[in-house]
Amino acid sequence: MSQNNQHDEPQSHRATVVDEHVGRRIRERRVMMGLSQQQLARTIGVTYQQQHKYERGMNRISAGRLFAVAQTLGIEPAWFFEGMSAEAAVEEIPPRQRMQLELMRNFASISDEKQQEAISNMARSLAGS
Repeated sequence: MSQNNQHDEPQSHRATVVDEHVGRRIRERRVMMGLSQQQLARTIGVTYQQQHKYERGMNRISAGRLFAVAQTLGIEPAWFFEGMSAEAAVEEIPPRQRMQLELMRNFASISDEKQQEAISNMARSLAGS
């Protein structure tokens, strides 16, 4: 499965890990610079509550906002991702979900509509509906 298909979930585990890492790095740099959450929030144009949620990884920060934070904190945006291991960011797909995705992909690759209809009817019958 390609990583592009992992965007189907509204808030995947993988995204949460990345958001939390970026949030920790924002807080770390903000504290190093001697700024309060209120000061950083005001500079980047968000509320204190929103800034707090960014730092906790509760809300995802947009690319544009992350760029503004980086400028305010005097660093490159890539700095926020340093120390993030690729393994920590990869989400494992549960076996049942993997099987469902494979079934959908295989079904979509069948070009004969009658065969698709036959498989659909068989699945409906097996499901008992």
